[in-house]
Amino acid sequence: MSLTCQNICFGYNPKQLIFDQYSKEFKPGITVLKGYSGCGKTTLLKILAGYLKINKGKILTPNNRKVTSTLYRKRDVSYMFQGINLLPLATVERNLRLCAEMAMLPSKEWKRRSEELIYLLGLETFKNKKAGTLSGGQAQRAALARTLMKNSPILLLDEPTSGLDDTNTSIIKNLIATQTSDKICIVSTHDSRLFNIADEIIDFNHFVSL
Repeated sequence: MSLTCQNICFGYNPKQLIFDQYSKEFKPGITVLKGYSGCGKTTLLKILAGYLKINKGKILTPNNRKVTSTLYRKRDVSYMFQGINLLPLATVERNLRLCAEMAMLPSKEWKRRSEELIYLLGLETFKNKKAGTLSGGQAQRAALARTLMKNSPILLLDEPTSGLDDTNTSIIKNLIATQTSDKICIVSTHDSRLFNIADEIIDFNHFVSL
């Protein structure tokens, strides 16, 4: 199982490519993308999620679905946005349930998965609270729980510990490390606290436009 970029080209401006003939095979395990802001880390995640369309090249997915297909986004990939992106007026549990429903998970499966993730992320006391009332750390944990709900083979996490204290970072870091061994997990981060759980680190400071 792998997620592979084959000679992809992409640029927001056709005259200035961010990726020029870039090839990379991502295998199960944790790959960390590190580098300065604006170097292309988030852009690559959005390409792999199917949110941005490449100019040239191919992206091969584990189930041979096109990255732009609805089924790929529903079943194969889960994306944790840099902005928390929870529904603020819905409870934590409701946010998780909506994610599961969109992925067409059976109710028995999503209920068990929801309870497990809420427990592992220490959110039991907050599951019936509206997402908009949570602290930054609590909301970030809830956002990770929602990302993991579908149990997708591909996880794309954009700055999952940005601005968090050591306690919240440790909770999120431990869950990423223990829940992704059989998944392709790609993490964009500035946070050096995550580097020691990576199976591979790609330094985008030396990578752009290669």
